Amino acid sequence: MVFGVPAGELLWLAMAILIAGVITGLLAGLFGIGGGAIIVPVLFEVFRLLEVPDQVRMQLCIGTSLAIIIPTTVRSYLAHRAKGLVIPEVIRDWALPAMLGVAVGSVTAAFASSGAFKIAFVFIATLIATKLLIGNPRWVIADELPRRGLMNVYGFFVGLASSLMGVSGGSLATMVLTLYGKPIHNAVATSAGVGVPITIAGTIGYAVAGLRYEALLPPLSLGFVSLIGVIMIAPVSSFIAPFGARLAHILPRRGLEAGFGIFLLLAAARFLVSLLTHH
Repeated sequence: MVFGVPAGELLWLAMAILIAGVITGLLAGLFGIGGGAIIVPVLFEVFRLLEVPDQVRMQLCIGTSLAIIIPTTVRSYLAHRAKGLVIPEVIRDWALPAMLGVAVGSVTAAFASSGAFKIAFVFIATLIATKLLIGNPRWVIADELPRRGLMNVYGFFVGLASSLMGVSGGSLATMVLTLYGKPIHNAVATSAGVGVPITIAGTIGYAVAGLRYEALLPPLSLGFVSLIGVIMIAPVSSFIAPFGARLAHILPRRGLEAGFGIFLLLAAARFLVSLLTHH
């Protein structure tokens, strides 16, 4: 028994976390996402078996996810920037509003129930999955990006949604940019760049937000950030990320998008069940 959990179960959990780290890195390179949508559901099961109270479990998953995907997001952004694919004016218009959105999400983490975060995950994951599964590349709102005011609004909501779901915002930002006629490669590269301030600000925000719940959190937690989770997943996902970028040029993108969309729907269903059984 380790922390009250049978050693055999912990071995399976360690393997699941390791696999999640590999998948996270691959997804980061393929889609310009940090992989938080994979990490949060995996950590939710890990912390459930470790008997973390439901009151703080979802917030701990999100804060830990944001911390884990910092190095992956940074490496993904640098790899795309080296290819000259990042759109600088989008980073300029979105960075500060996105961090403001993250701040609002972090304050919410300090006071809202875990149910609110499950609802946010279900809603955002379903939205992204729908776009991945039935989205048409020809869907566009306009051929040019909107004016700075509306861009700032988009940036704020990408930051807010990211901090409520535990993701870098890559999927959401890519969706917005492609709807305004930006090529997918530029959209993915730019989204990775926006994810850097989102994940850093989100990690700090959730660490601070969770300090008042210290008695409910597992050992080696800094607020709503599990240092054990970060140490186990971050190095693996960061190491694998560049391989994902190379794979993007080999594998059929449509099949990958469909697979990721189905995973998101399954994860959303899992949180919906958890939500219904706790209320």
